[in-house]
Amino acid sequence: MVRLLRPFGRAVTYTRLLHLFIAIVWPSMWLFIEEGWWTWVGAAVLLAPIGLLPAMRTVEGLQARLLLTGHGPDGGNSDIVVAPSASWRDRGRLVVWLEARLLIGCATSVFCAQLLITTVDLGWAAFRGDTDDGELFVLDGHAWWHLLLMPVALGTLAVTVVASGHLITALARRLLGPSPADRLAALEERTEQLLERTRIARELHDSIGHALTVAVVQAGAARAANDPAFTERALDAIEETGRAALEDLERVLGILRESGRPVGSRPTLVDADRLLESARASGAKVEADLTGQLDTVPGPVSREGYRILQESLTNVLRHAGSVPIRARIAVADGTLTLEVRNPLTADIPGPGRGSGLRGIRERAALLGGRARTGPDQGDWQVHVELPLR
Repeated sequence: MVRLLRPFGRAVTYTRLLHLFIAIVWPSMWLFIEEGWWTWVGAAVLLAPIGLLPAMRTVEGLQARLLLTGHGPDGGNSDIVVAPSASWRDRGRLVVWLEARLLIGCATSVFCAQLLITTVDLGWAAFRGDTDDGELFVLDGHAWWHLLLMPVALGTLAVTVVASGHLITALARRLLGPSPADRLAALEERTEQLLERTRIARELHDSIGHALTVAVVQAGAARAANDPAFTERALDAIEETGRAALEDLERVLGILRESGRPVGSRPTLVDADRLLESARASGAKVEADLTGQLDTVPGPVSREGYRILQESLTNVLRHAGSVPIRARIAVADGTLTLEVRNPLTADIPGPGRGSGLRGIRERAALLGGRARTGPDQGDWQVHVELPLR
């Protein structure tokens, strides 16, 4: 019994009934001017061109979300779309929805009104009014059984209210729900969000990881050297690297806080000297060979190339320490070539391990390039080729 009465304790049961009544308000106003069945036919005909308006799906979607599901405009309910109609198929579904809502609203209103009138008539018939003794509403001994029919009428009314609400909600999810194009757009948006999260994770890993590695190497070298002048240079390098990392962190956090707000430009290969100087300040001997016009490299390729170079230098400092490094950056024949080599040590990770090396390969693959990481002729190498087109 409690389960049967539970729907009547939910507000959405009554907002669904209100949603159906709203659909017949304006056709009912015509009845005060002229009565006749053609009034409802005219209302149904008028709804067809209205449903072809793209903005009508937004209006109907907002009503359905609020009154049929109990969710607000931003309630996160993806079963009902609130975007304007984007195709003729969406417009056709909306026309069918408007006609069905009018039909179900009219039938539900008439049936509920008739059940209420029937309930009152049954109660009135069970009592005699204005008897010989002058008393009103005295139970009629011949019509007492009408009282037994009143719960039946009220129960039918309750079932009608709940069933019509479930029916109109199911139709709303079917006719106002996402079309295949809407689902594809939502899937693309979700994919973009996942890619953005992965990119931000790589950005933080490369930038913060590089800064911390440089700081650790510099602090260890300064302690081992026990030279005030060297310690001063190490502190300067740590300060500069930390400041750059803070700028990158603020930029990435700005993306997370306000996705629509423009943020500072990401570093490119034009800023590669900053990375090379940071590695030199850590005690490594870096030989750099830069050929070609780095400023002509397309923005996405140049930005990813900078991060690949940063991660490659970070791996050397983290796993091999202050060893000689040979870095080559070349722009030629429509290809950007990045290569970082250092003497092979026992602490260098293998080709398939480490999130940094995996990030390098992922960056290259996203740009249609290729990356090789691993031992090569007694050296550890990171060799990346990225197409410029």
